[in-house]
This record gives sequence, C-alpha cells and structure tokens, in this order.
Amino acid sequence: MRQFIGVKIVGATPMTREYAETNHDVVVGGKNHGDGYLVEYDNGYKSWSPKDVFDAAYRPTNGMSFGLAIEAMRQGNKVARSGWNGKGIFCALQVPDANSKMTSPYIYINTTGLQTDNPNAPKSLVPWLASQTDMLADDWQIVEAV
Repeated sequence: MRQFIGVKIVGATPMTREYAETNHDVVVGGKNHGDGYLVEYDNGYKSWSPKDVFDAAYRPTNGMSFGLAIEAMRQGNKVARSGWNGKGIFCALQVPDANSKMTSPYIYINTTGLQTDNPNAPKSLVPWLASQTDMLADDWQIVEAV
C-alpha cells in the first residue's frame, strides 16, 4: 500500500459535535461525540472534526517546522521566523516564468518588509539559503501583507 501525506491550511474553531449538529451549514459525520473543531476549507466547505483526529492532522500556523513553512510557501503564503529582528521581513517561493533567467524555483527573502502602501518602493528580493538553525526551528509562521 502506498503512503500519502497531506498538507492544507484550514480555519478551525473549537466546538462540540452537539453544537455543530445544530448548524445546518456544517457536515457532521462519524460516531464521535464531545470536543472537536468546526473546520472551514478555502472553498467554504465546513465540517466537524473530533479533537483527536484534528490534532493528529493539523498544527497551528504560528509555530511551524521548516518543512511546514516550505509547504505553506508552495501554497503561495509568505513565512517568517517569529524571532527575526526586522519588521516585516519574510520569505516566499519564487517560481520562474518564461522570461526569467532562473530555471528552478527558489526561496527568496524580502528584506524591505511587508509594506504595500507604496507599490513603487524598491524591493529587496534576494535568493535565500536557510541555516541549520532556521531548518530546525519550530517558530515559523505565516505572515500577511499589511
């Protein structure tokens, strides 16, 4: 039998199954009762998940491993270490287009931060290599543009 690993980013709210059953927009299956989570996917689909099943499948996006941070970047998110000193510094994945001199995707670091109020501001997008400390850290988080 082949093995698979899944990575997706969802929104979740702690909720009992009994409470979830009263909400007609939520799909509730299985026989588990008690504590769990209302889970909402990007496409708007909502379901209820028992706590033990949810905890085995998901981790918070504000304490990720480097591997999960890479998966988040593959899904188009910007990530940063919580302990980085520069405000708004982040890493993201650059996938070369047909006009690029680069031939392979790479991670870049944006040292100008997340400020988007001036679209003409110079950007500092530098290909980035992770240190061993960065690769072993569990303080990666998804960041949003401000």
